[in-house]
Amino acid sequence: MFKRVVRQSKFRHVFGQAVKNDQCYDDIRVSRVTWDSAFCAVNPKFVAIIVEASGGGAFMVLPLHKSGRIDKAYPTVCGHTGPVLDIDWCPHNDQVIASGSEDCTVMVWQIPENGLVTSMPEPVVVLEGHSKRVGIVTWHPTARNVLLSAGCDNVVIIWNVGTGEAMITLEDMHPDIIFSVCWNRNGSLICTACKDKKIRVIDPRKEEIIAEKDKAHEGARPMRAIFLSDGKVFTTGFSRMSERQLGLWDPDNMEEPVSVHEMDTSNGVLLPFYDPDTNVVYLCGKGDSSIRYFEITDEAPFVHYLNTFTTKEPQRGMGYMPKRGLDVNKCEIARFYKLHERKCEPIIMTVPRKSDLFQDDLYPDTAGPEAPLEAEEWIEGKNGDPILISLKHGYIPGKNRDLKVVKKNILDNKMSKNTENTAPAVKTATSTPSIVSGTHLLIYFFLFIKDVLQQTQPYARLTT
Repeated sequence: MFKRVVRQSKFRHVFGQAVKNDQCYDDIRVSRVTWDSAFCAVNPKFVAIIVEASGGGAFMVLPLHKSGRIDKAYPTVCGHTGPVLDIDWCPHNDQVIASGSEDCTVMVWQIPENGLVTSMPEPVVVLEGHSKRVGIVTWHPTARNVLLSAGCDNVVIIWNVGTGEAMITLEDMHPDIIFSVCWNRNGSLICTACKDKKIRVIDPRKEEIIAEKDKAHEGARPMRAIFLSDGKVFTTGFSRMSERQLGLWDPDNMEEPVSVHEMDTSNGVLLPFYDPDTNVVYLCGKGDSSIRYFEITDEAPFVHYLNTFTTKEPQRGMGYMPKRGLDVNKCEIARFYKLHERKCEPIIMTVPRKSDLFQDDLYPDTAGPEAPLEAEEWIEGKNGDPILISLKHGYIPGKNRDLKVVKKNILDNKMSKNTENTAPAVKTATSTPSIVSGTHLLIYFFLFIKDVLQQTQPYARLTT
């Protein structure tokens, strides 16, 4: 115990700080659905929050700068007919978000560059294939337009969003509800946590289970499993005595855990958030009022407790900002968006440093928004590591590139509903003239009506 306290680490003095009230997002009716997802997704442009909605499901998308009190009439993304259970931003396009719902569908949405002006009932594409509610959606880390969804029908489906079709369906691997699904760093494997108390490592393209561990955590409450950057699997769950546990596993030998720690006896499910650049895991319990963080190293006991950030109010959900959305000038290494009952509160994690210079050790090159692979390449068997970017001068989004990707996505998705086996170039060429000619016809029609009215006006005066 004494060794753990004095262990040298640059993250030992990380401290969390909630922002001032005027930088929070107030008067938001956060969803009351009893589902153990984060209810919040964040990227460098927007924060998305699942909210209460009458007669269906909705989530709110706010530009990061739009803090303060949010008007009750603020537009929402409201196309689902049942409550929204999970949302996830596309890592390769900051304006594309996916949502899974109780209405058994997955929808992909295109958010305007400056945020919503009116409510958005129409998604870019609807993905239908699950027979029960969809509780998990997560994008592929390195292949463009690849989206994974998992439902309460115990099925995992991997979609090509560009064509709106299911590429892979994993049906008979899970006999019960899937609690969590996570891609590894290059997207070649997934790991799942299931209600049957098993952790599985799966190769989705070969449709086979590579490794599994029965009773990874013996408690009946939900587990979570995530991949670390070195390929190990980090899990959170409950012991037989309902104590919360965290575990570290090596997929090459799942018989015994690399490390297991018991934490406390709270019954809130622990949501793990992982930073692959610094190897720090943050644990946020639903209903807790704290964020614990741990550093993972190659030396025993492998999972080292760093500190706990505590507030007065419990959290309903939590959003986690990607590394490229952080302020490197303030030595910010993580930012969370904590959901209260009626508010979203950003929490900033900082490493105290005296120097104003860029801190190379805190900010190694991180995954950027460029996708190294297309969906078709990935399904054929190719793998690609994330394309890294430097944060030395802060992250500057490339607007032109983003717009090209956005237009390509919209046209591909919309046209795929009506036409099949058509090249994207043909779609682009055929879709634009029809809009232009339709507009011209309207203009000619109005001019014609105007001329008729002007010609009939003198006769109307004479008859009166």
